[in-house]
Amino acid sequence: MLGSYLPILVLFLISVFIAVFVITLSALLGPRRATARKLAPYESGMEPIGAAIRRIPVKFYVVAMLFIVFDIEVVFFYPYALVFRELGAPGLIAMGVFFLVLVVGFVYEWKKGALKWE
Repeated sequence: MLGSYLPILVLFLISVFIAVFVITLSALLGPRRATARKLAPYESGMEPIGAAIRRIPVKFYVVAMLFIVFDIEVVFFYPYALVFRELGAPGLIAMGVFFLVLVVGFVYEWKKGALKWE
């Protein structure tokens, strides 16, 4: 029974070996002298301007979270599209209710102004 897991174990061991080998090889062959130029931040070949840490508005995170939530929910339409004929009318009703909940949530966000970028 455990013999069917042997290819997975072999693949895992090979990938661990390759990862350790590449890191070790890089440490052995890579440059060791740190200079001021090597330690400076790199921004697309330009000199950095201003502080590296800046405040990001909360609106950015709200829009990002809303996008993720709706994006994940919309992914549930794909399995339904694959088997919608087998599900018949009950499946259509269930997906309609799901879509209605999505639309109500989207309209609520829109009315609250969560999607406005100022």
